[in-house]
Amino acid sequence: MSHDDFAFEPVRGLPEELPAGERILWQGAPSWVAMARHVFHVRFVAAYFAVIATWRVISAANAGALDAGVIVQVVWALGLGALAIAVLGVIAYGYGRTTVYTVTNRRVVIRSGVAFQITFNLPFAAVMGAGLRHHRDGTGDIPLTLDGAEQIAYLHIWPNVRPWKLTRPEPMLRNIPAPDQVAELLTDALKVYHAETGNAGRAAQPTAIRASDRPRVVRRPPAVVAAE
Repeated sequence: MSHDDFAFEPVRGLPEELPAGERILWQGAPSWVAMARHVFHVRFVAAYFAVIATWRVISAANAGALDAGVIVQVVWALGLGALAIAVLGVIAYGYGRTTVYTVTNRRVVIRSGVAFQITFNLPFAAVMGAGLRHHRDGTGDIPLTLDGAEQIAYLHIWPNVRPWKLTRPEPMLRNIPAPDQVAELLTDALKVYHAETGNAGRAAQPTAIRASDRPRVVRRPPAVVAAE
């Protein structure tokens, strides 16, 4: 996926120019290595195939049947494990390269997708709050709680969504570096926005959102590259 595939974007990560008075506060992307670990669980896959190979060797040795055939089976199992990890790593790399998180003083925008690019527009009017979860690798997740008046389908926004929140999905900035700074910036921006719009207590008492403020999904077809 090259930068030319997103040549249609007037601003990186955004489907259209920002209106007057709106400005970008932060842009970032998930760490594809962290996504491979926490989203696609490559460590679990590696451990699974390692356990299978070890169990086969131990079983054969205890039965006195450790021969060339068993060794071939173990090599095949380890090879399949390596292939599975490689495939998951490539998918994680693809999402890491194509995902862009944008925080402005009015909204959060998530552009994601490998085969099909989709942009999720989340106005602050629809965001009730933000959370923070740290990972040991230094990255973190920032889930967003949306107003109950409008929701996004879990599968549409995956993997940029809080795990297992199926009935009320929470869009999430996932596996981003320096999550504390981003969470603080986003929290401050939300406070300023709701203070300016007269909804300072909105998190405690959610209000209905205007139609123009509802989360929008902008679908983009995959880029077509002409053969040279």
